[in-house]
Amino acid sequence: MTRLALALAATLGIAMPAYSQAATPAATEAAKASNPFFADSPLPLHYPQFDKIKDSDFAPAFDAGMAEQLKEMDAIANNSAAPTFENTILAAEKSGRTLDRAQTVFYNLVGTDTNDTREQLQADYSGKFAAHRDAIYLNGALFARVQKLYDQRAQLGLDAQGVRLIEKYHTDFVRAGAKLSDADKAKLKAMNAQLADLGTKFSQNVLAEVNDSAIVVDDVKQLDGLTEQQIAAAADVAKARKLDGKYVLTLLNTTGQPPESQLTDRALRQRLHEASVARGSRGGKFDNRELISKIMTLRAERAKLLGYPDHATYVLEDETAKTPQAVNAMLGKLAPAAVTNAKREAADLQAVIDQEQKAKGQPSFQLEPWDWSFYSEKVRAAKFSYDESQLKPYFELTNVLENGVFFAANQLYGLTFKKRTDLPLYHPDTTIYDVYNADGTQLAIFIADMYARDSKRGGAWMNSYVSQSAMTGFKPVVANHLNIPKPPAGQPTLLTWDEVTTAFHEFGHALHGMFSNVEYPYFSGTNVPRDFVEYPSQVNEMWADWPSVLKNYAKHYKTGEPMPQALLDKVIAASKFNQGFATTEYLGAAMLDQRWHQVGADKIPNAAGVIKFEADALAADKIDYKPVPPRYRTPYFSHIMGGYSAGYYAYIWSEVLDANSQKWFEEHGGLTRANGDHFRSTLLSRGGSEDAMKLFHDFAGHDPKIEPLLEKRGLTAPGK
Repeated sequence: MTRLALALAATLGIAMPAYSQAATPAATEAAKASNPFFADSPLPLHYPQFDKIKDSDFAPAFDAGMAEQLKEMDAIANNSAAPTFENTILAAEKSGRTLDRAQTVFYNLVGTDTNDTREQLQADYSGKFAAHRDAIYLNGALFARVQKLYDQRAQLGLDAQGVRLIEKYHTDFVRAGAKLSDADKAKLKAMNAQLADLGTKFSQNVLAEVNDSAIVVDDVKQLDGLTEQQIAAAADVAKARKLDGKYVLTLLNTTGQPPESQLTDRALRQRLHEASVARGSRGGKFDNRELISKIMTLRAERAKLLGYPDHATYVLEDETAKTPQAVNAMLGKLAPAAVTNAKREAADLQAVIDQEQKAKGQPSFQLEPWDWSFYSEKVRAAKFSYDESQLKPYFELTNVLENGVFFAANQLYGLTFKKRTDLPLYHPDTTIYDVYNADGTQLAIFIADMYARDSKRGGAWMNSYVSQSAMTGFKPVVANHLNIPKPPAGQPTLLTWDEVTTAFHEFGHALHGMFSNVEYPYFSGTNVPRDFVEYPSQVNEMWADWPSVLKNYAKHYKTGEPMPQALLDKVIAASKFNQGFATTEYLGAAMLDQRWHQVGADKIPNAAGVIKFEADALAADKIDYKPVPPRYRTPYFSHIMGGYSAGYYAYIWSEVLDANSQKWFEEHGGLTRANGDHFRSTLLSRGGSEDAMKLFHDFAGHDPKIEPLLEKRGLTAPGK
């Protein structure tokens, strides 16, 4: 029952393994010998054998892996010897290796390169995995041993990390229902299995409808504003869909769509926006409203069964925020300032619209959501004398990664990177790097998977294929995933500024995983509270526009000439531009998440009432500003149907810590090895082995303050 497997399940919104040992078919020795999941990979750092892994390998490994782990856990539970740290907690940490290997690769591939077989396996096994988890956590004899060690933990002579491991195991068992009656355990098992199935269906619907909702354009003239490269890419997508002669604009999972900032055809911008916001609620086979109602109801009922008033209270108890009241207070403090600034920004956009329409001799129109990014680029150009099209030639993907992201890591931590081509790839668009410490020892293997594709879920994320642990002796294998549109063959991949900062952000997660230096798998890398995990990645964003870093990678893809200093200065000066919009759209989603999860089951609407519930929630929180819709609407809000349920606030909560940390770096000399080594030793290497807020205090030397965040985002408190 390694922490990795549990964290993975939580991320996917599935409870985790549940299966009957008696019903699990035993894998034959021959099948085991040919299946790469029945032993640790022999490749460097146990990098997965992607060239040998077949989809047909997963089910046998799942079945045998669950049976193996249940046998291991039963042996612990029924051990006649008195419970000890070694024969109970450590034994549990070492269990489930086959299942862990198979699940880790499987769920990572489902996110990065799914197919019909993998989606069917996901549907088939989500309930089984939930039941397997319950079979472990609801094992009374096993919990009795954990409880006894928990009661005696101060007398066991363990170090602080060992004591914390017992405490975390005890907490996990209790929160999973170990203290419930047998009747209530049966109810919980049924709920967990149903939630796992519903969550899988939701995520599959979201991906399918993103592809299904792509906009088909007949006339290239409608694409005015896009670059030649973007138009060629749209033609390639159309051709791949057997729509020769047409153009296809694919969607991202966010409400706003990148082409809206460039398309001069307002009707096409509106069509793109309306297709985006209608996803999951327009009827048909991908409609998620009924799933939402069922999931939210079940979550609320499960929380009540476990002794909590609502799902948010249950989730937040185990986060650094601790209570819904604390989250509400923080979001409530930020929302008025964000909306005020968004309205100020909107006035600037409306003035540009009025001026342009008057010059054309045409009546003006009211600013709408599909106009925001288009006209904000015009305002940016007027205020700072540049727009995204001027920046992109200086942000070629490989250069950004190797001479920007990697360069900053070298300057801060002494890391070096070497591309390697001898390891198998799960997709040809991925690139592999060995990562070395300053002393030349290997730290990790890093996988860069940067391009969008139909088989890949939306967004950007980091994941681990192998997690560090002194107990296992393993070093990290981690991956970053972005969704950058792939250009036509032979053309450079030029990034927007947002994509550049996203690359730095995700590498902050990668550093958190790679720098892990803990004893037990449970604490490895990013296995920290959800509202703390975004913090190190947000800190890493600060180096994207740090002058010495920006100068090192912001070079023209054709000439190699550095970005002019004047343009560099404008990029830095514009860092607070459009922050009213960015903060408002984020807070809309974060507050919506809390509204859904802070009510009891009797307040959850049926499918027909889902959209009204959303509208009412946004209005109640005074975040319902029409030109700035939430970053995600509920029917495609994959974060909160997965591991971020009642936890989407984590980004802004973490950003409070991030803003404090950026201030610390600035006050202590910025990009220096001494600063990087301090951050690494006090926080990044510690994983979840100590209390998260203690780690922050150890690094920064003080408790977090909200003022640096307000300053960073250019927000001013109401009335000031």
